[in-house]
Amino acid sequence: MPRPVPSRLWTSVLAVAGGLATDTAFPDRSWWPMAYVGVALLLLALRRDSVPWGWFIGFLWGLGFFLPHLYWANAAVGEPIGWIALSVAEAGAVGVFAAAWVLVRRVPLVADRPWLQPLVVAVLWVAVEQLRARWPFGGFPWGFLAFSQTDAPLLRLATVGSTVLVSGVVVVIGAVLAGALVRLRGGQVGGASARLLVVAALVFAPWLVPLGTRAEAGTLRVGAVQGNVPTAGADAVSQARAVTENHAAGTEALLGRVAPGDLDLVLWPESAADIDPRTDAGVATVVEDAAAAVGAPILLGTQRYVDDPEQPGLRTRYNEMVLWTAQGPTDLVYTKQHPVPFGEYMPHRDFFRQFTSAVDLITVDMAAGTGAGLMRVPVERLGREVPIAVGICFEVAYDELIREGVVAGGEVIVIPTNNASFGMTQESTQQLAMSRFRAVEHGRAVVQVSTVGVSGVISPNGVFQDTTGLFTAEQMVESLPLRTTLTVSDRLGQWPALVTGLLAALAVVAGVVASVRRRREPARPRGHSTSDRTSSSRSTGSRSTGGNRSTGNRAGAGGRSTGGTSRSTGSRSGAAGRSTTGARAGTTARGRGRR
Repeated sequence: MPRPVPSRLWTSVLAVAGGLATDTAFPDRSWWPMAYVGVALLLLALRRDSVPWGWFIGFLWGLGFFLPHLYWANAAVGEPIGWIALSVAEAGAVGVFAAAWVLVRRVPLVADRPWLQPLVVAVLWVAVEQLRARWPFGGFPWGFLAFSQTDAPLLRLATVGSTVLVSGVVVVIGAVLAGALVRLRGGQVGGASARLLVVAALVFAPWLVPLGTRAEAGTLRVGAVQGNVPTAGADAVSQARAVTENHAAGTEALLGRVAPGDLDLVLWPESAADIDPRTDAGVATVVEDAAAAVGAPILLGTQRYVDDPEQPGLRTRYNEMVLWTAQGPTDLVYTKQHPVPFGEYMPHRDFFRQFTSAVDLITVDMAAGTGAGLMRVPVERLGREVPIAVGICFEVAYDELIREGVVAGGEVIVIPTNNASFGMTQESTQQLAMSRFRAVEHGRAVVQVSTVGVSGVISPNGVFQDTTGLFTAEQMVESLPLRTTLTVSDRLGQWPALVTGLLAALAVVAGVVASVRRRREPARPRGHSTSDRTSSSRSTGSRSTGGNRSTGNRAGAGGRSTGGTSRSTGSRSGAAGRSTTGARAGTTARGRGRR
């Protein structure tokens, strides 16, 4: 007797296991092959031919992934509602992908071509990733599959196609792996081996992609200061002053490694001077003394507050990086373009207050800057201005923001960040992985400098030159290669994301049309010719992925790679056919058609 379509319980277990497995591909564990396993388990769980159930399975996978992946949000807010709400919202996006795949695989063009199915799956996945990076509230790209591959050969593909290409290849590998697992279970060793060879080729071929690392416009000598924060005790104002003093002390500590004037620039992190030194003489003196001692300007993070002239008592703040010298501030300022919703500003405050009082932890909303992420820093030794691409904290996760600064002329990338709110969680190392990805994507050296860690200096090929610990006071000194060549990824810009989105939309429309047509097809008697596509003749040991025995149902669930089209003589069904063991799986197996 052929086994039935996978039970709802079993597909649910596969989905949750797949999400949990995928999280282990990211820091702190960084077991990058687990991303392929996690995707494969998701696709194997999507073998039932039901769009609503497909959405639910994707949602379960998303919960299994995002709840552990975003646990740092719980530490930041201090109560679980923010962490759970964010995880649920992101998991819903995975559900959209899963429902779309169940729908699209009904299209005859997809159902009849197993080789095409992994590519279609990848297009749908990447389109959903790009959608959630933009919507709602400006999007949230955390957890892109691409960011799990910073220790893998696939990282080199970032220079060609950014997150679109790397995430897409991860999904293709997972889809082919799913097909191999199904064939292996069915005793089809040859078919499984062939697919595993494809997996190996896809994983290791990117080693052939060349990466440029040499300096093209000189070098920039930088010192990066991680000053740490007080752990307890004082009020907010005293804490803020202490943080600035810590970074000033760290700057003077650089003199144990370099002589005064040896550095071109000193980098402080986001919020290193949370009390604006432009309005506080005491903080300004601390900064100027540190700059004078080291003999170099300091690029520091601060907050600027603006009173609303029309609403007394209402204030807005801006998150800024300012270049400061021993003589005082310069007019070189970058303002964060993408404040974090629910973290730096509260959208629809009155509405969300009905669910939690935590909305009022953000007392002053942060507004967005409008200038590009580029600062032209005068460097006396080089006799010119060095364009530096800047992205503050979470901005490193957004493809367009960093690309904009590089394309505008950035020769090096600086990511100042403040990770103090996230405690000892994996948030800082997840962010450092994104900085590493950006280094390869743009062919630029990257410095991520944090108040508490983890900070790091990364070469243009993604290799760490130096890193720090978490909640430590440390300094880094490095010479960064200044590069001007634009990568293929930079030149392509947003086109890969736009094309992928268009293809995904067309595929979904085709899936809707195919579903409507299938419902309208009249049932055929069993004795009808097997040459008729709408024949309902049964394939031995085969059912549709929705659990129906009809082979006239073209519900390919992923084909030979991802679980879908089985072939009988003259008929097509969207489920696994009869294997040598009689077991049913969600990928193609050849059955013997009955007439």
